[in-house]
Amino acid sequence: MTGLAQLFPLILATHVLLAISLLIPSLVLPFTLRGRRRAEASGRTVRGLLWLQSNGTVIIGAGLAATGIAMLLVLGERMLEQPWLLAALCVYAIVLSVAYVIQRPNLRRLIDRSGPQSGPEAEAADRRWRDRARRQRYISYAMAAAVGLIAFLMSSKPQLW
Repeated sequence: MTGLAQLFPLILATHVLLAISLLIPSLVLPFTLRGRRRAEASGRTVRGLLWLQSNGTVIIGAGLAATGIAMLLVLGERMLEQPWLLAALCVYAIVLSVAYVIQRPNLRRLIDRSGPQSGPEAEAADRRWRDRARRQRYISYAMAAAVGLIAFLMSSKPQLW
């Protein structure tokens, strides 16, 4: 346990990096699709974010779980004495749920290239796509604000109760 306590700064830094990496695709992808119904899935950034969202989630999630368990072993019951940490963990759980349940499926629909190519039906489809893309960006703004709240809680460590 003492050896693990000495590694705590490294474990914490790795944990934060992995936690942010898990959210990056859901936060950034809606902005890469801005104004384009026919998403450029061939773009390097979009392809990388899509791969990270599809395949990297398991790898990053496993690393996040491992570093989270290591931090729990080091902190032990002291974690329950830190209300700001519990609040940050709750906010993070909500953000992850939104990313997985709302953002991920809706982003897949945005990237789907099917639909009419021309005519009035295409114009209506373009309008629906723009509305859907705008909603996804608003969700990303809310998620980014929540991540900012987590950063505030972690850096200021306010006395909540």
